[in-house]
Amino acid sequence: QVQLVESGGGLVQAGGSLRLSCAASGRTFSNYDMGWFRQAPGKEREFVAGIGWSGGVTYYADSVKGRFTISRDNAKNTGYLQMNSLKPEDTAVYYCAAGAPMGSLRDLRKYGYWGQGTQVTVSS
Repeated sequence: QVQLVESGGGLVQAGGSLRLSCAASGRTFSNYDMGWFRQAPGKEREFVAGIGWSGGVTYYADSVKGRFTISRDNAKNTGYLQMNSLKPEDTAVYYCAAGAPMGSLRDLRKYGYWGQGTQVTVSS
């Protein structure tokens, strides 16, 4: 089992920045790929960014490419999502997830462990 806890969400004006953290406990965090997903009211959960177990591979949704950066510190069992140039359409609950190092980072189905989510609200 891997337990994930997100933090760092909040209210920010458009153009601002936030840094989300995902603290992992339980099994060895470095054994897992990690992803960030988000879900806005009335919409399906969508992929935001993913990073391989070693940190050597990253992948981003087109909507956040160039604005968001995913990273991880396996020594600290923590993953991060740096979000810059935030837009109102980035408003959602953000979830971190961990999954076995196989398959596509974008595939929601690959992730067996999920955090409880953290709210990000971007005002215009």
